[in-house]
Amino acid sequence: MTISLVPITTDPSLSGQSHPVLIYLARLSPGSRRTLSEALELLARWSSQGRLGLWEFPWWELRYPHTAALRSRLATQYAPATVNKQLAALRGVLRECWRLGLLTAEDYHRTIDLPTVKGQRLLRGRVLSEDEINQLLAVCQREHSPAGCRDATLVGLLAGSGLRRAEVVALQMQDYEPTENRLRVRAGKGNKDRLVYVAPGADVWLERWLQLRGTQSGALLCPVNRWGQVVVRALTEQAVLHILTKRGRQAGIAAFSPHDLRRTFISNLLDAGVDVATVQKLAGHANVQTTVRYDRRDERAKRAAVTRLQIRF
Repeated sequence: MTISLVPITTDPSLSGQSHPVLIYLARLSPGSRRTLSEALELLARWSSQGRLGLWEFPWWELRYPHTAALRSRLATQYAPATVNKQLAALRGVLRECWRLGLLTAEDYHRTIDLPTVKGQRLLRGRVLSEDEINQLLAVCQREHSPAGCRDATLVGLLAGSGLRRAEVVALQMQDYEPTENRLRVRAGKGNKDRLVYVAPGADVWLERWLQLRGTQSGALLCPVNRWGQVVVRALTEQAVLHILTKRGRQAGIAAFSPHDLRRTFISNLLDAGVDVATVQKLAGHANVQTTVRYDRRDERAKRAAVTRLQIRF
């Protein structure tokens, strides 16, 4: 499908600080900022036939035929939830164009008048078993090093507190309240704060890590250099992925993502009978329907029901 090329114009009065994309992205959490920047980059490339990126593209030149064509193309290539997230980013940038006076109110409302894409896909990724989590912790423990202790703490916080990758790297020393055994997640997804609790066992690893790290203010989880010294600065999200990939390979378990540990946390709580509303709050989901999608009990009931049938040959 070809999208009509938007006229490439520039506004000489548009400075960096008044760029609609910059203003929109500034409202988002770091994790959302990265994901939605990639979505906007894609839309800019599509709309300019590959000639412009998200910062050069004249978003204020978009009109309804362009955005309708973008929606149709997205719907053919991505899952409904992904498309709706991408369209939300597009609407957000266009809203800033209107606020900056780059787009009239009438043009703005016409351009964003796009229906949401209906449908639902099965969740990607997998839930790790208790044995797999134990194997990950075991390879960390066998190392007898600050890096091993930190990595065990990382696994414990992701699988035992349900933190997102961006949230765990953003944790600061002052966010941990040992007397309450809880962590304060600041400006998580949707720019929302929430309290999460450290699971039994994970708190032991966290305390060991803090003894090695020291009490200096700064990031809770930090890099460890080649000499085994803790460097008090934040881990990157890419470093988290690298650590988990390395430990998974050492443990000999199937590949998994950082989000799979969060998925494990949510699914295990639901399996244990914790009410959905509580799980929603612990996970930091804006919509309870997002939490419900992690519930595996319905699938087990369906599988059990089918086993009652017998196809005779």
